[in-house]
Amino acid sequence: MRLPAALAATALALAVGATQVMASAEIHKLSLVISAIPTAVDGGDLNTQIADYNQVRLDPKGLQGINAIKFGWMYDAELHYFVRQNVAMNVGVGQIHTSQKSEFLPQIQQDIQVRAELLSVPIHVGADYYFTPYNQGDFQARGYLGGGAIAAVGNKALMEQVEVGTDTLTTLGGTFSYAAIRDSPGYFIEGGVHMFFASRLSVMLGAVYRSIVVRGMLDRSTYLPYQNPFTPSTKPFTLDVSGVGFRMAVGIGL
Repeated sequence: MRLPAALAATALALAVGATQVMASAEIHKLSLVISAIPTAVDGGDLNTQIADYNQVRLDPKGLQGINAIKFGWMYDAELHYFVRQNVAMNVGVGQIHTSQKSEFLPQIQQDIQVRAELLSVPIHVGADYYFTPYNQGDFQARGYLGGGAIAAVGNKALMEQVEVGTDTLTTLGGTFSYAAIRDSPGYFIEGGVHMFFASRLSVMLGAVYRSIVVRGMLDRSTYLPYQNPFTPSTKPFTLDVSGVGFRMAVGIGL
C-alpha cells in the first residue's frame, strides 16, 4: 500500500507544481511591442502656413478656414529586450500621419479640395528602467521610466489645393502642391506601467513625450530652402512634430 500512496502523493505534488507554474506571469526576455498612440502635435510653421492660407485665400471670399494640425495618431512597432531583470533595451520604427481637409463647391460642376498634411517616420533606440514589481496570483505589474534617441526620417509638410471647373470668379488661386521635406534627430521620454499575465501577451500603458523639430526644411521639387508661399520671408521653415501622447501597447513574447 505504500507504493500507491507514494505515487499518489507524487502525482499531487506534480499537479500542484504545474498549477503554480501555469499561474505565474510570463516574463519574456524578448518581445515584439506594437503601440497605438493618440498624440498632440505642435505643427510649427505648417500651422502658420495654414493660417496664412486662410487669411489670403479664404477670408476674402467669406469661406471657413481649414483647421490647424494639433492632433494625430502614432503607430509604432519595436523589439523590447530585457538585458537585466530591471533594464530593457528597445529599438523600433513608427509613423505619425495627420491631415486637415476641406472641400468647397462654388457652383455646379465646380469643386475645390484643400489638404494640409504632416508626415514623420521616427526610428528610435532607447532603454527603460523597471521598478519593483507588484504580484497578485498570475498577474504582475511593473512601473517603468525611460527614454532614448530618435532619427526622424521622411518628414513632410504638405499644402495642396486641387481645383476642377473653376473660373475667374470662383477660383482660389488655382491648383497647387507645396511640400517641404527634411530628416532630423530628436529624443523621447516615456513612463508608465507594464502588465504581465500567464500568457505570451503583455500590456503597456503610459505617457510618451517626443521632441522632433525639423529646421531649415527643403522644397521637395528643388531641394532649395522652403519658403511659405502665402507670406514669403527669409525665415527658415520649421516643422515641429513634438508632442505628448498616451501609449497603448501589446507585447508578444518571442
